[in-house]
This record gives sequence, structure tokens and C-alpha cells, in this order.
Amino acid sequence: MPQIQKSKAEYEMTTKENVILVANSASTPLAQKVAERLWMPFTEMKRESFADGENFHAFPQSVAGKDLVILGSTHNDSSHQELLDIMSGGRYWNAASVNVIIPFLGYSTMERAKPGTFEIPKGITRTRQIFRARPSFVAFVDLHSEAVLHAHAGEIRTKHVWSDHLVVDKIRKSGLTDYVLVSPDYGFSKRVARLASMLNCPHTAADKDRYDTDKTIVGQVSSVVSGKTAIICDDMIRTGGSIIQTAERCLEAGAKDIVAHATHLVMAGGSIEKFKNGPISKVIGSDTYPGKESDPFLDVYSIAPLLAEVIEDHLHI
Repeated sequence: MPQIQKSKAEYEMTTKENVILVANSASTPLAQKVAERLWMPFTEMKRESFADGENFHAFPQSVAGKDLVILGSTHNDSSHQELLDIMSGGRYWNAASVNVIIPFLGYSTMERAKPGTFEIPKGITRTRQIFRARPSFVAFVDLHSEAVLHAHAGEIRTKHVWSDHLVVDKIRKSGLTDYVLVSPDYGFSKRVARLASMLNCPHTAADKDRYDTDKTIVGQVSSVVSGKTAIICDDMIRTGGSIIQTAERCLEAGAKDIVAHATHLVMAGGSIEKFKNGPISKVIGSDTYPGKESDPFLDVYSIAPLLAEVIEDHLHI
């Protein structure tokens, strides 16, 4: 059989000197941590805001022929638009490649439209906007749904980055013992089972039903939590209602302590105060969602080591 010939680029490795790492405003602190892990400089975008509300952006150096890496969480409309602007700017100024890492994807729970509602599934439509800016590569961290990975025509290389090893390492170093992992619903139970296998601990799932956009009801939790510390794991904490309900069911089932873990700490709508006044003793999560820092209640670890590995593996640096 004839051998498939590889292109020259497939044999070549880039160098750190050829990589330019930038970020949208919201993800700049995280990108600086990633740059430190990579032992390379972080390049701050030039920004100005005008009186009429328009925003100026410029690369502080030429990106022509460079491998441009952009970190950008899209947790609000302005961050989403800024990411699109920087991506399009990289193409305009002839970057050799435009590589995007999205620690937190906004609207990720809106990946499908319910029949007859005529709603816009923004998880898909906004991700399509990102793909249509012609990136070379897009990586997402702990997606709520992998449906968004397929919102392009096949010409974009995508990667779903799981933070399992960081989560397991954090739990092992947390000082918690005799724990059970609990999924707040059956939809997330496969991920929780995988984490439990890595931690060699038991796991269970709560019985949850959604009856409105932001409203759920949690029925019951297995007695496997009795006498143990229940660690409720989810991909994100948005308003926290279902996790607090799950915590209450865990207490009813005999759990001695409740801790929550989520990769994405959205914590919207006064949820932090709800948590502090509720049955959960501590919330653990990463810094994928901009602006979250550790305090006596929140234990925030950085996703930067994992993102640095993604960049190294993708660009072979």
C-alpha cells in the first residue's frame, strides 16, 4: 500500500519564541498564570474605550507568522465579543495559527431548543460565531454539553479538556477523609463515577427534576452517605439551588458534613450568601470563571497548569 506523505509542518515543532499568548480582559489574570507555567512572556493587549462606547484593541507587536494563543472566558457579552475581535485581529494581521482556549463557555447550558418554544440555542449559535472567526484550534474546559463541539462544519480542530486530575489532586490534598462523591443529578453521574474511581471512594446520584428555567427539585439521596462527608460534584454552580437541595437530602440521609465542588464557580444571584447560610461547609472550585478568589468559604485552585499542558501538547513546544 502507498504510504501517506506528511506535510513538512507535521514534522516541525514550534518554539516558544514563535508563540504569542494574549487574553481578553476577563481572563488576563489566568493567562498570566499560564504564561508563568510555560516560562514565557504574557502579551497584554492595548485597549482604550471611547466616549461613544466603542473599544480600541491593538496587538503591541507583530503577530504575522506567529502562533497566536488566546485565552478567553465568554461569561458575558462583552468578553464574548472581545474574544471574537482578538481572533479576527489575529487573522487580519496574518498569524500563522490562531489557537483559542475557552476556560468557561457562556450559555453552555443552552445547547438545544425545546420544540415549539422558538428559543435561540445560544450555546450552539455563539459557539458557531467563534468557529466562523476561523480559529485553527479551540479547546474548552469541562463543558456542560459536548454538543457545542460539533457546531462547525468539520474544518476546526476542537478539544474537550477534562480537569479530572486537578479535581482529584485537590480533593486528596483538601484534608477531607471518609467521603462519598455525590452527583446532583443522573446526567452528571458518569463524570462523578469516573472521579470516584480515581479516588477509590463510593459515589451516588441524587434524583433531580427541573420544572422551570432556573428551578429544580431534588427528591432523595442514597443512604451510602450516612456517617460520611458528602462531596457534591457538578460542572458549575450557577445559582446553587439544586446543590443546596442535594446537601439537604444528604443531611437527611445521615451525612456528617457537606462540601461542594464545581469547576466553574459562577455563583450568581446572591448564591454565595445562600451557601454560607445553608448546610454546606465549604465550596471548592477552579478559576475558570473570572473574578473568583479564595476566602474562608471558597477554596479556589487554578486551572493554569492544565491549560499550559494543553498549549504545550497542541503546539509541541
